[in-house]
Amino acid sequence: MSDKYVLGIDQSTQGTKALLFDKRGQLAARCDLPHKQLVNDKGFVSHDGNEIYGNILKLIPMVVEKAAVDKKDIVCVGISNQRETSIVWDKESGLPIAPAVVWQCSRAKEIVEKLRKDGYDGMVKEKTGIPLSPYFPGAKIAWLLRNVEGAGEKGLKGGLKYGTMDSYLIYRLTGGTSYKTDYSNASRTQLFNLFSLKWDAGIGKIFGINVENLPKVCDSNGDFGETDFNGYLDKKIPILGVLGDSHGALYGQGCHRPGMVKATYGTGSSIMMNIGEKLIHSRHGLVTSLAWGFDGKVQYVLEGNLNYTGAVISWLKEDLKLIQSAKEAQSLAMAANPSDTTYLVPAFTGLGAPYWKNDAKACMVGMSRTTGRAEIVRAAVDCIAYQITDIVTAMAEDAHVPIHGLRVDGGPTKNPYLMQLQSDLTGIPVQVPEVEELSGMGAAYCAGIRYGLYRKEEIFNMNRKEFKPSMPPAEKEKRYRGWKQAVSLILDK
Repeated sequence: MSDKYVLGIDQSTQGTKALLFDKRGQLAARCDLPHKQLVNDKGFVSHDGNEIYGNILKLIPMVVEKAAVDKKDIVCVGISNQRETSIVWDKESGLPIAPAVVWQCSRAKEIVEKLRKDGYDGMVKEKTGIPLSPYFPGAKIAWLLRNVEGAGEKGLKGGLKYGTMDSYLIYRLTGGTSYKTDYSNASRTQLFNLFSLKWDAGIGKIFGINVENLPKVCDSNGDFGETDFNGYLDKKIPILGVLGDSHGALYGQGCHRPGMVKATYGTGSSIMMNIGEKLIHSRHGLVTSLAWGFDGKVQYVLEGNLNYTGAVISWLKEDLKLIQSAKEAQSLAMAANPSDTTYLVPAFTGLGAPYWKNDAKACMVGMSRTTGRAEIVRAAVDCIAYQITDIVTAMAEDAHVPIHGLRVDGGPTKNPYLMQLQSDLTGIPVQVPEVEELSGMGAAYCAGIRYGLYRKEEIFNMNRKEFKPSMPPAEKEKRYRGWKQAVSLILDK
């Protein structure tokens, strides 16, 4: 019998990965392509949807060739995607009417401020689990419909499609025959009602969005149509798994039971706690979303999102020119003066959870005459751990359950200094898996299980390196208190 393979596509902020998994769920090959980060003089952050779709078509032959497999043996596809990034495209051609608005971009803040002044914040958060913010697709899609010439009128006539990157890619990959999204992505749009599990017409109305034009919401292991990747495959194969990237990582990490927590360290970060089938509204600055929907049942999560974590390392490298690689950040952080009290609060595009201050500006405080390159680099690395500690602390308070471990993934988890600090500050073990591709793997496993190739109880076992708390409690409290004081300087302005 020939081998069978599952294809995973992980469409993320910086680029796209194609992942091929064998019949045992092991990674056979991975190929990556970056896409341009489009930033204009107003600070608008955009992506070219055509470029991203084109990269996927390039990646599939690349990963098949790298794995040296027969493309006929690929049986299904799973897709994970950058979540809140929003795109509007033409119904007939499938082409975007404008560059996608990236999740980091706050260009829709005036729309949000108007809705907040009109008193809609409480209603929106109650129904969607998310406070009004320009980072979510409701406001981003509204901005595109208002600011792209002719879009508003064309949208009213039903000539446009809009949504998150998963629904756009599904539409393109299936030749316009499938216009769908899954529960995880829908729950992040600020247009989806967590109680009725449907698009909310009232919320759509205040954003100026007709929710009847939004994609059909399906189980995360639903049938999302078929694709042959523009003729590359000899026959079409089904898309059977779709998850927002953070949800894919939660699933891939095996956090399938209530109380389990994962943190994805990417450009930004998503920290998620599985809270099961009962909705919990946060009282500590977190949001409530859907983890996923499987076979007609949903699970909820508490989540905190951070705008700048791994992106802080990129800032050190590309803008400040203080380091040449992420590895150098680790060595400099370890070499820094341990008595230095410099803190960086990376509010370059505002502060996300648990503070939610959109107009916050970044700051560096606590410097002395002896603060130098190493100390600044360490402050940048440390701020990643401090921000995630804020979220983990809030989760424990909201869910009223002790957190016994933190499962982590993403590029910065290769930094032992950062991982040890994370364990010290949270006071719990931090577990780093050997595999790196958790988001794409989660979506691929979802598809493979639905297809019948994988058994859930067999494929989620993985080796993990564990970091345990070792910092003296008094030192931990002192350092964390300094962080909170630094943040307060921004919040008080």
